[in-house]
Amino acid sequence: MNPARRLEIYRRLREANPHPTTELVYGTPFELLVAVVLSAQATDKSVNLATARLFPVASTAHAIADLGVEGLETYIRSIGLYRTKARNVVALSNMLIAEHGGEVPADRAALERLPGVGRKTANVLLNTAFGHPTVAVDTHIFRVANRTGLAPGKDPAEVERKLLKFTPAEFLQNAHHWLILHGRYVCTARKPRCPQCSIRDLCAYKGKNPA
Repeated sequence: MNPARRLEIYRRLREANPHPTTELVYGTPFELLVAVVLSAQATDKSVNLATARLFPVASTAHAIADLGVEGLETYIRSIGLYRTKARNVVALSNMLIAEHGGEVPADRAALERLPGVGRKTANVLLNTAFGHPTVAVDTHIFRVANRTGLAPGKDPAEVERKLLKFTPAEFLQNAHHWLILHGRYVCTARKPRCPQCSIRDLCAYKGKNPA
């Protein structure tokens, strides 16, 4: 894809949604960290329902650590893999207390050391909580980047490298959110909504859905 077409894609996405953000509900970097860890293989809606009950009771590393694994499980039981996630969230809370005074570090290496936190989760925190121009490649972004030709790659790491390399600087801060939302609501996996797509004429996808 040539730079002019890539620029126009982002320009249209920005025009439709000038100030995109995550659909996870949070108030602090720690709340976002917990929500993102809980969102693995779960919908944002289901996470928001659980954290609406959890955060009024425990919204800091110290409070989660005090709650303990069994206590946390009672609030997140409706989310898939809740037992593993409860263990990870309590463990990362204890690590934050021990190593960072209970605060979430704005550092990739430190974030990726936390239980249940990989590169994608670290990128979400760096971008959304701390304003770093990073891109967290989830299944939606991976699909959109490959399907449109925006940044094709065989794995998330390659797609991330290409997005960071080829996304114009003025769009990089918000690219993560635009692409996720586009993949979630328009460029869907089974039946993309091509007739309603604002970038259809710029997309390289050969299987465009006519209706």
